Amino acid sequence: MNEHFEPTQEVPQPASPAGAQTDSPAKAAGNKARDEEIPFVTVGAPGAGETANITADLSALDANAALNEEIARLRQQLTEREDAWLRARAEAENARRRAQEDLAKASKFAIEKFAGELLAVKDSLEAALASEKQSAADLRSGVELTLKQLVTAFEKAALKEINPVGEKFDPNLHQAIQVAPSDLAPDTVAQVLQKGYLIAERVLRPAMVLVSKGPADGKPASGQ
Repeated sequence: MNEHFEPTQEVPQPASPAGAQTDSPAKAAGNKARDEEIPFVTVGAPGAGETANITADLSALDANAALNEEIARLRQQLTEREDAWLRARAEAENARRRAQEDLAKASKFAIEKFAGELLAVKDSLEAALASEKQSAADLRSGVELTLKQLVTAFEKAALKEINPVGEKFDPNLHQAIQVAPSDLAPDTVAQVLQKGYLIAERVLRPAMVLVSKGPADGKPASGQ
């Protein structure tokens, strides 16, 4: 076999432009080293972890905004309730003051109506005393009329008479002055020495009474 070798041809290098300077070997080596020191950073899409962090931060911001809104709402409610409490307190104070004034007036003028009824009784008594020429019968009639006026005044003032003759002795209404034998059953009011009075179901004065302890000779008491 005959081997044929072609002569190797050198590839001509392009000539440097006129006036261009060619870097020295040392400078070229320095530029190469500098290029190798500067890293090339590639910016890509965020990863799953970064996306989760961003989402968490946004959620925290939304939660803070909602919390601030809730705080503002609660503060508004607190202000409204404080105002309502202050108004209620002022109204209660006004009501208490009015009640005290009404009570003072009631205490001061409670007897006014009753006193007005007694004026007629006084007028009748003065008229009876002013008349010098009247018989005993006329005087008695005038006194009876005056007594009726007084009883009417008592009734209008809810003043009731306690006259418990023959009733069972009641220590809440009666005051025993003496216990004596009588034909009545024991613990029965045998005699009223002084009438008592109730005002609006409250004892104004207890009746002073004599209480029976039963017959002296042991005979059955009347009513048994």
